[in-house]
Amino acid sequence: MLEQNQYTEDNIRSLDWKEHIRMRPGMYIGKLGDGSSPDDGIYILLKEVIDNSIDEFVMGTGKTIEVTVKDKTVSVRDFGRGIPLGKVVDVVSKMNTGGKYDSKAFKKSVGLNGVGTKAVNALSSYFRVESVRDNQLKAAEFSAGELTQEEDLTETTKRKGTKVTFLADDAIFKNYKYRNEYIVKMLKNYCYLNTGLTIIYNGEKYYSDEGLKDLLGETINEDDRIYPIIHLKDDDIEIAMTHSKTQYSEEYYSFVNGQNTTQGGTHLGAFREAIVRTIKEFYNKNFEAADIRKSIVSAISVKVEEPVFESQTKTKLGSTDMGPNQPTVRTFVNDFIKTKLDNFLHRNPDVAEALLRKILQAERERKELSGIRKLARDRAKKASLHNKKLRDCRVHLTDAKNPRSLESTLFITEGDSASGSITKSRDVNTQAVFSLRGKPLNSYGMTKKIVYENEEFNLLQAALDIEEDMENLRYNNIVIATDADVDGMHIRLLLITFFLQFFPELIKENHLYILQTPLFRVRNKKETIYCYSDEERRNAIEKLKGKPEITRFKGLGEISPDEFQHFIGQDIRLDPVLMDKATSVETLLEFYMGKNTPDRQEFIINNLKVELDVVEEK
Repeated sequence: MLEQNQYTEDNIRSLDWKEHIRMRPGMYIGKLGDGSSPDDGIYILLKEVIDNSIDEFVMGTGKTIEVTVKDKTVSVRDFGRGIPLGKVVDVVSKMNTGGKYDSKAFKKSVGLNGVGTKAVNALSSYFRVESVRDNQLKAAEFSAGELTQEEDLTETTKRKGTKVTFLADDAIFKNYKYRNEYIVKMLKNYCYLNTGLTIIYNGEKYYSDEGLKDLLGETINEDDRIYPIIHLKDDDIEIAMTHSKTQYSEEYYSFVNGQNTTQGGTHLGAFREAIVRTIKEFYNKNFEAADIRKSIVSAISVKVEEPVFESQTKTKLGSTDMGPNQPTVRTFVNDFIKTKLDNFLHRNPDVAEALLRKILQAERERKELSGIRKLARDRAKKASLHNKKLRDCRVHLTDAKNPRSLESTLFITEGDSASGSITKSRDVNTQAVFSLRGKPLNSYGMTKKIVYENEEFNLLQAALDIEEDMENLRYNNIVIATDADVDGMHIRLLLITFFLQFFPELIKENHLYILQTPLFRVRNKKETIYCYSDEERRNAIEKLKGKPEITRFKGLGEISPDEFQHFIGQDIRLDPVLMDKATSVETLLEFYMGKNTPDRQEFIINNLKVELDVVEEK
């Protein structure tokens, strides 16, 4: 008879706060990642520290925040009130300790959980906190949440405030690095949402006078606006909006209490609904909602008392009310839009006329495409059932409330061998595969009609579920996985062109990536090292010594499923496709995909990648 598992008092174990955070970091900061995605853990750590400094600014103290990132060491210095000196250690190392539980002091704070800085402390190999008040300084240092040094109070001439310095633990965050673009975007958003605040990042100064109007001013080129940006503000709400001349889909930036709610929530749903209702009433026309919102580029920020978010990383607002004994979010947003936008359109007939023309144009285009769309949807349903171009992941079947998990990934690959290898080695819970057939069409300069008439584009759009609404996007990460050769790079360029032409917000909102795959395998009888560059190959040869076997991978199809799991698992390397906000989509596409101009020829010559021509050393 088999011995039964014993279940006694010895099996019961209590974790202290540090152990729990380090064992289950995802509960506190979402996914870990390596810094290639803006919602990776290292940026959440930075955000948690800055949020405390922002709260000081909101309370009327500390108009400047200094942020420094050097190598992997981060420091954030504010000039607020400073942590009470007797509580410096407790605030960063005792759960359920913090000033945000006093709702009078932090009525509409970014976060009310009292966990943020403690999570940073627990997940850092080095953490130092300093507080200055009344010409006295108190400091303490930690490692993985354990107090390593507590300094006595000392007299100081430093300005009051708090400074936190930390080094994220590389035992938890593997092969990570900070990407400047993501940090700058985060800091600019803080400035847009807190006019009058100055943030100095590595010596560069960021500041905003006009809030969300400045955000949209950077997001959409002036030449691409149908009408000047509409900017409306009141207590606890601010919006900015315009319509694009060239963009097809809707683009939204949403915020709650200064937090960038990248997955929207109740406030964004109310905003989209209110825009449609108000415009219908203003023109006294029963327009389709899709025609009104097509090509809209807009931003909304609300301040909610004691907000409830759907995850610890606060990417989606779940609150239905503005606060205790206050109106619903839906009513509050709708009343504001109904009054302010209606008044604005009455006072600005030129804008009202331009907006009407845009809606009527969208209506004409929709009717022209209606028949094609129906046929395309039928084809997509048939193809996904019988051709099996999409191998989906389980997260969509098990989490109907949140179909776009932060971890969900779609690999777009070309060829049966490559798609077969990825399919066999992927994590079926979170990773899906879409298989291309040959090179995609160059869609530059084409209309949306081509998306429905071209089988590959139609099926890809259906797989992503972005035809009607970008909020339906089924995968948080879209990864182009092609060979690292000229043909593979051409496919990448054609796919990026497709997304820029018809769904630019996928790139603007940091959903698109390029998969890095190794160029070489260097191994001996004891160890195998995969190398992504010639420098890594040389280092591997030196490490393994002797005469190791060296293989040069010429394509994804040559990499077996057993090996592929090393490249798309925990150690996956992704290059984000980033877009400079100052450059318009039209300008970008014209340069790269338009006529073969001397400027482009010179650019290609000056930026040739010699990596592709590396000769293997035997």
